[in-house]
Amino acid sequence: MPQVSNTAKRLVFGRAIASERLGDTLLPKRIALPVFASDALSSVAYATQEILLVLALGGVALLHMSVYAGAAVVLVMFVVVMSYRQNVHAYPSGGGDYEVATVNLGDKAGVTVASALLVDYVMTVAVSISAAVDNLSSSVTFLHDHKVELALILITLITVLNLRGVKESGTLFAIPTYAFMIGIFSMLIWGAIRVLRGDVMLAESSQYEIIAQSEYTGAALVFLVLRAFTSGCTALTGVEAISNGVPAFRPPKSKNAATTLSLLGLIAITMFIGVTMLANITQVKYTHGNEYLVGLAEGAQQKTVISQVASAVFSSFPILAAFISIVTALILFLAANTAFNGFPVLSSILARDGFLPRQLHNRGDRLAYSNGIIALAAMSMVMVYTFDAEVTLLIPLYTVGVFVSFTLSQLGMVKHWTRNIANETNPDKILEMKRSRVINSVGFSMTGTVLIVVLLTKFMLGAWLAVLAMAVIYITMRAISNHYSRVSRELRLTDDDTVMLPSRVHAIVLVSKIHKPTMRALSYARATRPTTLEAVTVAIDQEETDVVTAEWARREIPVTLTVLHSPYREITRPILDYVRSIARKSSRDLITIYIPEYVVGRWWEQLLHNQSALRLKGRLLFTPGVMVVSVPWQLESSERVDLDERFSNRTDLRQGD
Repeated sequence: MPQVSNTAKRLVFGRAIASERLGDTLLPKRIALPVFASDALSSVAYATQEILLVLALGGVALLHMSVYAGAAVVLVMFVVVMSYRQNVHAYPSGGGDYEVATVNLGDKAGVTVASALLVDYVMTVAVSISAAVDNLSSSVTFLHDHKVELALILITLITVLNLRGVKESGTLFAIPTYAFMIGIFSMLIWGAIRVLRGDVMLAESSQYEIIAQSEYTGAALVFLVLRAFTSGCTALTGVEAISNGVPAFRPPKSKNAATTLSLLGLIAITMFIGVTMLANITQVKYTHGNEYLVGLAEGAQQKTVISQVASAVFSSFPILAAFISIVTALILFLAANTAFNGFPVLSSILARDGFLPRQLHNRGDRLAYSNGIIALAAMSMVMVYTFDAEVTLLIPLYTVGVFVSFTLSQLGMVKHWTRNIANETNPDKILEMKRSRVINSVGFSMTGTVLIVVLLTKFMLGAWLAVLAMAVIYITMRAISNHYSRVSRELRLTDDDTVMLPSRVHAIVLVSKIHKPTMRALSYARATRPTTLEAVTVAIDQEETDVVTAEWARREIPVTLTVLHSPYREITRPILDYVRSIARKSSRDLITIYIPEYVVGRWWEQLLHNQSALRLKGRLLFTPGVMVVSVPWQLESSERVDLDERFSNRTDLRQGD
C-alpha cells in the first residue's frame, strides 16, 4: 500500500527535486507573464461586466457611462503599474507590499497589508474560478445547475498543477494565456475594422429592455457611477503579484520583473478599454437577475458580456466566437494561478517572520510551498461553496484587500524615498529618487481615494465581510507572533544557565504482559543504568495480573515488579498518581517512563494497538520532571513497509540520475 501511494504521488506531482536545483525552476519573462499576469489579464472577462451590472440598476440610459468609468479605471491602473515598478526595483526579495509596509511603516502596517493580501488571494481564486464556470455555463447551459461542483473540481485541478512546481505549471499555463491574448486582440482589431467600415454590430441582448430598480439623479447618480467605477477596479487585482514574485524570475530579477509588469499594464489596459468600448457599441445588456431583463426568453440564462461581444463582432465567424468563449473560460481558470503563486510565497515570508505557523515556510518535494498551496485551496473552496460560485456575490469582497495593500505600500514607498534622499549626496541619484517619490505619491493619493470610495459604496454590499476577515487574520497573526516570541523568551539561555544533572534517575518500565516487547524495554532501561529501576503493571483483571506476577517470578527477572491496583479499571490515572507521588519526594529527581510500543505497517493496525500508550503519553507530557521513552517493537507488517520504502528511495535515486 505505501509503495502504491508513493507511486501515485510521483505520477501526479512528479519526482522530488533536490534543493540545489532551485535555480532550474526560475522563470523567463515569456513564462513569468502568464504565471503572474493571468489574474490581471483575466479581469477583462468580468470587469466590464461588473460596470454594466451596476449601471443597469438605473436602466438603459446609464449604460453609456461605462466608458467613462472604464477610462477612470485605466487611469488608476496606469498609475499603479508605474508605482509598482518602483517597488520591484527597491524591494526585490519577494516580500512585496508586506515588506515595503513593514520596513517603512512598522510591523502593524506590515501585518495589516499581509492580512489584506491573504484575503485578496483567496478572493482571486474564488472569483476567477466562479467566473470561469459562468463563462462555461453561458455556452453549456447544463453546467448552470452544477456551478459549485464544477468550481470545486477546477480548484482541485489547479491545486494539483501548482503542487507540481511553479515552472512546470507555468509552462502548462502559458499556451492558454497567450491564446486568450491573441483571441481578445483579434476581436478588438476585427471589431475596429468593422466599425471603420460602418458595419452594424449588435449583441443578442441589444433589443432587450432593462427594468430600472430605481431612479438615480444628483448625488444618487454620482454614488452609482462611483460604485460602477469601484466594480471595474477589479481589473487591478493581480498587479501586485509580480512584486511579490520577483524571486521566481531569472536574473536580473528586478529588471525582468519590471519589464513583465510594464507588459502586463500595456496589455491589460488595451484589452480592458477595448472590450468596454465594444460592449457599448454592440449595446450589451446585463443585469443582476433575469427578471430585470425584458425580452429574455423564459428559462433562458443571460450570457456573459464577453461572450455577447464576441458573438456580435464575429457574427460571420461563429467558430471564432466559440474560440473566445473557450479561451476566456481557460484564462479565468488559470487566473487563480496568480494567487497560487503569490499566497504561498507571502505565507512563507510571514511564517519566517513568526506571523504564521512555521510549517508554511518550507518547500515541498517539488520545491513549491505545498502547505501554502493547500491552505489557499481549502479557503477558496469554502468561499465558493458559501457563495454558490456567484461572481456577483463575491465581487464586493474582492477589491477591498488589494486597495488596502496598494495604499499602504505606496505610502511606505514615499517614506522609503524620503529617507534615502536625506542620506544621499549624489545629485543625479537624488533627482532620480525624487522622481520616484512623485510617482509613488500620486499612487498613494489615487489608491487611497479609490479605497475610500470602495468602502463607501460597497461596505454594506458585502465588503464588510472582507474587512472582518482581514481583522480576524490580523488578530490571529499577532497572536501567533506573540506566542512564538513568548516561547522564544522562555527557552532562551542566559549566561547563568548551566547544565544541571538530576540527583537521581528513577526508571519505570510499564508492563501489560510478559512478552518480547516488554523484555526489550526492560533490557533497554537496564542498559541506561538508572539510579532506581522498577517495572509497573496495573491490576485491572486480577487473574491476568496473577499470570503476570507468576511469570515474572518464574523467569526470575532481576527488576522489582510493582502492582498498582485500579478498582475502577483505569490504566492512566493509577500510573499518573504513582509517578506524581515519586516526583513529590524530590524536585531534582528525574523519572523516566519506558513504554513498549508496536510498530505496524497498516493504518488500520494502528487503531488496534498502542491506544492506551498514546493516551498515557499525552498525559505524562504535562508532568514536570518526567521523560517518556517509546521502545518500539517492529511487527512483521512493518518490515514490509521498510522494504517498500527502500525500494522507493532507490527508484527515486535512479530517476534523479
